[in-house]
Amino acid sequence: MTKRVDAIVVGGGIHGCSTALHLCLAGMEPVLIEKDYAGRHASGVNAGGVRQLARHIPEIPLSIRSMGIWERIEDLLDDDCSFESHGQVLVAENQAELEVCRSRVAELNALGLTHEELIDAAELKRLVPAVADTCPGGVVSRRDGAANPAQTTTAFRRKAATLGATVCEGVAASNIRQLDGFWHVDVGADSFAAPVLVNAAGAWAGQIAASLGEPVPVETVAPMLMITSRVPHFIDPVVILRGRKLSFKQFANGTVLIGGGHLATPYQDRNETVLDWRSLAVSARTVFELFPVMRGATIVRAWAGIEARMKDDLPVLGPSARHKGLYHQFGFSLHGFQLGPGAGAVMAELIVNGGTQTRIGDLGIDRFHPSTL
Repeated sequence: MTKRVDAIVVGGGIHGCSTALHLCLAGMEPVLIEKDYAGRHASGVNAGGVRQLARHIPEIPLSIRSMGIWERIEDLLDDDCSFESHGQVLVAENQAELEVCRSRVAELNALGLTHEELIDAAELKRLVPAVADTCPGGVVSRRDGAANPAQTTTAFRRKAATLGATVCEGVAASNIRQLDGFWHVDVGADSFAAPVLVNAAGAWAGQIAASLGEPVPVETVAPMLMITSRVPHFIDPVVILRGRKLSFKQFANGTVLIGGGHLATPYQDRNETVLDWRSLAVSARTVFELFPVMRGATIVRAWAGIEARMKDDLPVLGPSARHKGLYHQFGFSLHGFQLGPGAGAVMAELIVNGGTQTRIGDLGIDRFHPSTL
């Protein structure tokens, strides 16, 4: 027996859960389908960075929209998601990197964007006192911060269910097809039909898009994270390295989360990853070089999550270029956690109102299919 709903959302990461919640807030009754459980993959095991800093220019409007939601996240979800706003600091390790920072901030300012601020060595030392004395400055985004990713994704899922979303976990969506103006999806022995289908399936979303005639250049990746033993408190902001592609933050208990640098090997069909311990050692060594206080720390645990990265590192967000009622929301390329609340709000606006005031024109799937324009 087929159950009629207002929308079908495939994928229970932060993006799918946020979209389901915002559809409920708009008065719709969606079904959310997740083959494992909400936050099982990238959304629940990332570094938790809530970052406007250092984003690609086409996604900055979405990031700004999302930041406004983060700053009232407890009002939305009845859960603070352990969100803290101590800023994020991008550290330049030499003068050449500082000049790149200077050019970046000037480019943003020319576009009327002021959330990134160039800082000199003195301000860097004030914000991050333990940083090596040789660092000449960097960039700060003072409203940025971090949250608990598993807690956040679960909170979105829970609030969506409270407001009327049907949540199906533990069984994959299958046999996706369009019949008589409705999208039909099977979930085990059950079947759902709706005029709207949202493809928010993360690393599996590219397969869905291809099966519906919209293949995109997407790869499956598994960014690695590790956590250290406790060290004395030395940073409040999240810290990012300009040249060596690392990020790290310290928790209240003294442990330090290190990520952003290297990839594990994903085995997507088995829901498994194999860590690259040599690369993790390189990341740890980099942090120990930059922060002498870390030199006595040990690595306690490491892990990786499976997610999708687009060829151009920009997400796919918006309506299908081929099918009425189909929307894509995937490929957030290792930097989608902060965008989740805003992307869900924007997706609900696209579905309910047919448009949004948030500028996302460069994120559409049609950039890969110019012949459909």
